[in-house]
Amino acid sequence: MEILKLINSGSQHLKNSNIYSHKLDSEILLSKVLNRRREELLVNLNQVVKIAKIKKFNELLQRRSSREPVAYILKEKEFWSKNFIVNKNTLIPRPETELLVEKIVKIFKERSVFILDIGTGTGCILLSILSELKNSKGIGIDICQKAIQVAKLNLLKHKLSSKIKFFRKGLNQIYNQKFDLIVSNPPYIIRKDIRNLDDDIRKFEPKLALDGGNDGLDVIKKVIYKSKSILKIKGMLALEIGNEQFKKVSIILRKNKFKIRYLIKDYQKNIRCVLSTLEN
Repeated sequence: MEILKLINSGSQHLKNSNIYSHKLDSEILLSKVLNRRREELLVNLNQVVKIAKIKKFNELLQRRSSREPVAYILKEKEFWSKNFIVNKNTLIPRPETELLVEKIVKIFKERSVFILDIGTGTGCILLSILSELKNSKGIGIDICQKAIQVAKLNLLKHKLSSKIKFFRKGLNQIYNQKFDLIVSNPPYIIRKDIRNLDDDIRKFEPKLALDGGNDGLDVIKKVIYKSKSILKIKGMLALEIGNEQFKKVSIILRKNKFKIRYLIKDYQKNIRCVLSTLEN
């Protein structure tokens, strides 16, 4: 069968399973099977594909039909113009989080800073920031050992081992260190709302990285409280938060001697990131 017919049949198969991005997903999955860039496929639409490759393509389509995210099928996700290894033990990096990286890079571009990334997952935030900040270093922590293994693979992949270390640690295991910047994309979904998430997220992404407790703020509060004792005075805390959490988060920050400096809105104009500094 030719590439064009395969893409179209794959797209129809996914459309029948109510996959919104059916055409794009079909193209991406066939690119994976043929080990070619998607753009190459689209200029070679008449090329005939071997039976074994078609069989593999159909297997991947079946996985996507069951709502498994494309990133988990490919075992990678692009973030900050880099490819990061991902698997079911890590959240899939989101485009909105790039807005946080962009702002941090702009603020600290000319400085030498020591950074802590709490709940690092794939390590994509810390690795992206420190690929830009040439004179800075950092550590990333996560309570999930399997997530830390993924972060370490990404560390090797992006050749930043001289600047970054990843550890399986909880917040209470960080002491006797002071940071210039703490960054975190913590779990912030209200527990009862997890059942309403898209199947792609609810069925496949790690609950540990989604569940923010009964009010969605459990981990956010812990990060703020802990940051008071491990941030330098005037050090910055950069938090990604959920929709409509800004008012509550801003109250907690102010109560804990943080002054809000910057707000970042996502592509739907919701406040998604809060950057604040620790005051005397």
